[in-house]
Amino acid sequence: MNVVITGAGRGIGYALTKTFLGEGHSVIAISRNIEKLKSVNNKNLYPFSFDLRQPGYSDVLNLIKKTFQKVDILINNAGVMINKPFGEMTDDDFDLLFNVNVKAAFKMIRELVPFMENGGHVVNISSMGGVQGSVKFSGLSLYSAAKGALNILTETMALELSDNGISVNALALGAVQTEMLSAAFPGYEAPLNPDQIASFIMDFAVSGNKVLNGKVLPVSLSTP
Repeated sequence: MNVVITGAGRGIGYALTKTFLGEGHSVIAISRNIEKLKSVNNKNLYPFSFDLRQPGYSDVLNLIKKTFQKVDILINNAGVMINKPFGEMTDDDFDLLFNVNVKAAFKMIRELVPFMENGGHVVNISSMGGVQGSVKFSGLSLYSAAKGALNILTETMALELSDNGISVNALALGAVQTEMLSAAFPGYEAPLNPDQIASFIMDFAVSGNKVLNGKVLPVSLSTP
């Protein structure tokens, strides 16, 4: 399959890229920093340095046109987390969180839909923090709100793209030990590492759309 993964330079995205490659899939791996990706020796890997906050995505589209005839799976994994009391949040914090966690996913879906055929699958990597009724944490108000917006975008895009045979689902992850989590919560040890969750995400991306569409699935070892 032809796979596009954002936020692929580290953490879950990097682990996902290696996992897909290990199963023989072809991957366009998008990240601002692609140094780690350059060290992966695989002819099916196409690392691409790109800032998803840019206004236009023509460079991404040109790469896809040159590399793939079609896209089977899009994984919107790129994300940013800010742990800060609500009263200290700035307008710039708001813009960063929503531009990366929501707007970038919206733009990737919009631009890649013409490359996706019947059976295509969009998987948005969300968070338990964006799920109504789940446990919330101080300092993550805007992060959780952005992931909640991504969840609703998932549901509405699934409806609108169903006529094209394209499925859209979201995986609301619990804590995973990534660089992003460590920076936001120094000293905290999550129950899962990126390699462990990557295998689950890949399996879901490949086959989950056969039975699910428009769903936001909690993926967490804790309840609720």
